[in-house]
Amino acid sequence: MTSPVGLHRVVEPAGVLPQAAWRLDASPVVGPNEVRVRVERLNLDAASFRQLWDKHGGDGDRIRAEVLEIVATRGKMQNPVTGSGGMLIGTVDEAGRRSPLGLRPGDRVASLVSLTLTPLVLTDGLARWDGRSEQVPCAGYAILFARSIAAVLPTDLDPELSLAVLDVCGAPALTARVVAERVAQRRREADPRPVTVAVFGGAGKSGSLSLVAARRAGAGRTVGVVPVAAERDALVAAGLADVVAVADARDPVGVSTAVTTALGVPADVTVVCVDVPGCEHGAVLATEDGGTVVFFSMATSFAAAALGAEGLAADVTMVVGNGYVPGHAELALDLVRSEPGVRGLFAARLAAD
Repeated sequence: MTSPVGLHRVVEPAGVLPQAAWRLDASPVVGPNEVRVRVERLNLDAASFRQLWDKHGGDGDRIRAEVLEIVATRGKMQNPVTGSGGMLIGTVDEAGRRSPLGLRPGDRVASLVSLTLTPLVLTDGLARWDGRSEQVPCAGYAILFARSIAAVLPTDLDPELSLAVLDVCGAPALTARVVAERVAQRRREADPRPVTVAVFGGAGKSGSLSLVAARRAGAGRTVGVVPVAAERDALVAAGLADVVAVADARDPVGVSTAVTTALGVPADVTVVCVDVPGCEHGAVLATEDGGTVVFFSMATSFAAAALGAEGLAADVTMVVGNGYVPGHAELALDLVRSEPGVRGLFAARLAAD
């Protein structure tokens, strides 16, 4: 029996869902509601890649070897330290007769579910990857379940660009929803104050998209928070934020002061899109009472966030970005198509990789 959520692929421990499993069965035989994809490229999530980079001191050969070991051992790409993975693009090889995904052999697709729950086999030893970038050219195959999500790649965008965008497409969609709800609340209450939004990691992939999504959703003033002057200059040139602040998101007092100074008030909505741990308390301090903090980073400690807010007596709503919002892929791709500043930041990042 093939479970729509992939239970039949769990090897150990028994009784958990694929994301929580230590090891998956990555057999290429497709069940009636599964799809097998011939994988062309992985996109490792930022938190996982940074952890691997730091662990191995930027040694690409050692990073590549560890990724290969993880996949071979676990039947999926799930960093055992961060618990995170990434996503993939490839071409559909075979679709089971009862698969509800609507995919056909030959479709070029991007998975919109995490590699942490996707059965995966790599067959080329990652020979074309130098281990020094988040995007990983590869050969192999992956299995999608009935409850998986995938998008057919658009023909008007470079596949590498599409992969980078779709990897973080949940962030702008949820940011837009949270900001729009805040704007609507202000209107209902006849409150003339503009909705203020702070995005930690504003020059990154998810951060830049979230800044534009916030503005389109009605944010009155936005600040992009970045750690270094080079990112400040890039974000200013892109024109995606009303103001850009340089601050270490791991310094609670420093980053909250930077946000409040830039906006004139604490943020109504703070969006955390950084790939390093230790940013929870700064996000809480930077947000006004009654506001919302949205955590998109897989480096987030949710215990630290919850206990930190309690210890600060901070009345904030904390939202975990789970990567899925209906229509998220279309929204993110539209932002890249229509916003030259966003597209420029993505292009620069891909060129650097």
